[in-house]
Parts: sequence; structure tokens; C-alpha cells
Amino acid sequence: MTIPLTIECTVDFRRRRRRRLCALRTRSSQSVGRVPRVAQFMALAIHFDGLVRAGRIADYAELARLGQVSRARVSQIMSLLHLAPDIQEQILFLVRKPPGREPIHLAQLQPITQEWDWRKQRRLWHGLVATLGNTLDNSQQLP
Repeated sequence: MTIPLTIECTVDFRRRRRRRLCALRTRSSQSVGRVPRVAQFMALAIHFDGLVRAGRIADYAELARLGQVSRARVSQIMSLLHLAPDIQEQILFLVRKPPGREPIHLAQLQPITQEWDWRKQRRLWHGLVATLGNTLDNSQQLP
């Protein structure tokens, strides 16, 4: 004889730890690790620029309000668009890394974004990659 069993409990669906949710998402994907933060910032800058150009967002100040960040932070992220296209591409395709210390930080890229000559940017980028050495994958080190 079977006796019906009823279990009652409360379930909280609020997000508590963003880091944990991201880790779960990356485990389900085929590639292991997480996308470096500067690559996320680069993708955001390109996406935000598209929104502003299309007229869906009025300006960077509105982006800051919507994202609940300072206008200065939005400017830092958007400054990545001043990089040479090949540097942008290399940043976007940085190898996924296991959780831990980031190989490249946005602060390290800011001096490069302030240089308008792409040849000088490339020299600065080569210098940064050379100083990072083993923290980047061999495929990302430039000739």
C-alpha cells in the first residue's frame, strides 16, 4: 500500500551571490573558465556604442543612470573604443581563465587608450603583453 506524501517548504528565488550564478553558467558551457573582465568591458563598450549610435540611448550619462554606475566609470569603459581595432580584437578573444586574479586590468589599458596614434598604441600593448608574460596564453602573445 502506498501512502501519498506531501512536502511543503518555502523556496527563495532571489539572487544572492552573482559569482556563484556565473560559475554555474560557465560549467554548463563547453569552454572552462570565465571571460576576463577587460574582455567583458570591451564587449560592453562596443554594445553601448551601438546603442548610442542607433539612438536607443541618448548619451553616456543615460547609460550611467541605467547601469547605476558613475559617468566616470562609463567613460573609462567607453575609452576602450579608442584602441586600435586589432588590439580590441585581441582583448575580446582573451583566453578564458579559471577563477582567480585577472591577467589584465582596465587601469593598465587606460594609458594606451589615451594615445591616439595606433602605432604607438601597438607598441604600448606589446610592452604590456611582454610584462605579463606567462599570465597570458601563448596564442595571445604577439610577435
